[in-house]
Amino acid sequence: MAIRLKRVYEQVAEEDGFRVLVDRLWPRGLTKDDAKLDFWAKEIAPSNDLRKWYHHDPEQWVEFRQRYFAELDRLVEAQRQLITKLTGKDVTLLYSSKSRWNNARVLKEYLEANYPELG
Repeated sequence: MAIRLKRVYEQVAEEDGFRVLVDRLWPRGLTKDDAKLDFWAKEIAPSNDLRKWYHHDPEQWVEFRQRYFAELDRLVEAQRQLITKLTGKDVTLLYSSKSRWNNARVLKEYLEANYPELG
């Protein structure tokens, strides 16, 4: 099992495995058919307030990471749903941001720390 990160606009690949969009908002200009998702985990994405506050500003990365970890700790049901779908599979967490400083990166770190069986 492995957890990978990939921009949702990149070409689908066989090694992607189970494809999960981890953004709260649907990616601009992308149809559902083109996205080739297995699951949209919008409930596990950062809250609208946190997303707007952060706005992919690398200078706020450390604080964003801490705040998002705190949100994830409270999202017990969303975690349960996601883990149920991911267990035993290679997974690609998909995001739309052009920045590598994004929520998918934080979520991957969180999942690997709290669910070592996934990574």
